[in-house]
Amino acid sequence: MKLNAIIYTSNTGYTKQYAVLLGEKTGLPVYSLKEVNKSSFSGGSVIYLGWLMAGKIKGYTKAAKQFNVVAVCGVGMGATGSQLDDLRKNNPLPSNLPVFSIQGGFDIKKLRGIYKFMMTVMTKTLGKKLAENNDRTPEEDAMLNLLINGGCCVSEKNLDAVLEWYNNAVQ
Repeated sequence: MKLNAIIYTSNTGYTKQYAVLLGEKTGLPVYSLKEVNKSSFSGGSVIYLGWLMAGKIKGYTKAAKQFNVVAVCGVGMGATGSQLDDLRKNNPLPSNLPVFSIQGGFDIKKLRGIYKFMMTVMTKTLGKKLAENNDRTPEEDAMLNLLINGGCCVSEKNLDAVLEWYNNAVQ
């Protein structure tokens, strides 16, 4: 399979960080979805990365109309590899499309408008629910810590499954 680029949509910067890191590892050029609309690059097979909001992969539908998306990565607060069933259920993804979830991070100060309001409410309600649970799993502890303290979880290790797929797909 010949891949032409990595296309991404980022809100607080974590998805962009992963797109750039993935580009470094694969040698593929990296474009934001906004940028690619203004460039001479059009068409072609791409890996798409989008940030997650309420189970939706932001920008995916637009990217899929413009490009042959051969794999999609949703970047959010949840642990890498989690939420895959929800991503398939909440997005118009072909059943044979490889889908990955990658933990990005959380920084309420980087959010604006309705997204900041929604996450403020979610942080309070989910944070309270998690804090009151005395039998939290390690994943729930990590989520509570992220909600309370924020943080960046971007790491090369979180791309392992994507890179494994890529290495098998391009051979």
